[in-house]
Amino acid sequence: MIDLSTDYLGLKLKNPLVPSASPLSKDVDIALRLEDAGAAALVMYSLFEEELRTEDAMLDRFLLHAGLGHSEADGFLPGHGEFQGGLERYLAHLQQLKRRLEIPVVASLNGVSPSGWVELGRELEKAGADALELNVYHVAASTRHTGATVEARYLSLLIGLRRAVSLPIVMKLSPYFSSLPHFVQQLEHAGAQGVALFNRFYQPDIDLDELCMTDQLHLSSPDEALLRIRWIAILHGRTRLTLAATGGIHSEREALKLLLAGADVVHMASCLLQHGPAKLAEILAAMQHWMEEREYVSVAQLRGCMSQKNLPDPSLVARASYLRVLDSFTTRPGVWS
Repeated sequence: MIDLSTDYLGLKLKNPLVPSASPLSKDVDIALRLEDAGAAALVMYSLFEEELRTEDAMLDRFLLHAGLGHSEADGFLPGHGEFQGGLERYLAHLQQLKRRLEIPVVASLNGVSPSGWVELGRELEKAGADALELNVYHVAASTRHTGATVEARYLSLLIGLRRAVSLPIVMKLSPYFSSLPHFVQQLEHAGAQGVALFNRFYQPDIDLDELCMTDQLHLSSPDEALLRIRWIAILHGRTRLTLAATGGIHSEREALKLLLAGADVVHMASCLLQHGPAKLAEILAAMQHWMEEREYVSVAQLRGCMSQKNLPDPSLVARASYLRVLDSFTTRPGVWS
């Protein structure tokens, strides 16, 4: 028997496949199907601080102040206890998932202010989350913000939350840091237990007919795994943090490559949204078959075999590979005719 177990934020998982934050976790029945298909843990959909603030402001306006100047209106307003806010709904759903699932449940927090993160983090810990994934979706669009300013924002949020909760914390990062290994080291010193690489910023598009900006949702593609392979291969062995790969995992091929590069777990969302929970079982079975054919006995044995630290030629994941790839391309004019 192949030992597929791995460590994720100090949690012992039965295998490395973890559905990442997505609408799939909003349905308890789908979450149960994911668990039955072999999911080793589940990351919940993100709780957005801005949405909670907006909702609170609306409730305050319509419930607390709607009767101002109209005393008769008080008798027609519903009682406050009839309304369940966004935070209450999220906490209730988290508790329901914890009751129904046997696998760990990771809460996903997307905040904008240090105080908001701390308060929400405490509530999620009380509700029974096994860990917290901090999704800092921050686009540094101001000319006044330096790279150091952006990094300080992440570190400040992490430090504030680390003081407030005892849960394992994983930081979900974008690939747009000038020195990712150094920043990951800073996160480790600040109290993180893991990093998830990488967050996918959803890019706006331009409608040429209406001449307006539009929001576009594009699911990931397998090619996106390449960026994760490079950076996880570089980070493996250089940090004690859990390395979670997220983005571009659509088959056993991407999952295995990321484990060989040094990932502890691989997160999946787009392929599950496209094909359903059964896809997870298919990928898991294919991974086991590949490992059996090559006589691997455990995930621990293959993890990091292809990391920069273990490669005979470390330049394969550095600048030299860029030059070799360009030099290897030969134009073929005959193909164009």
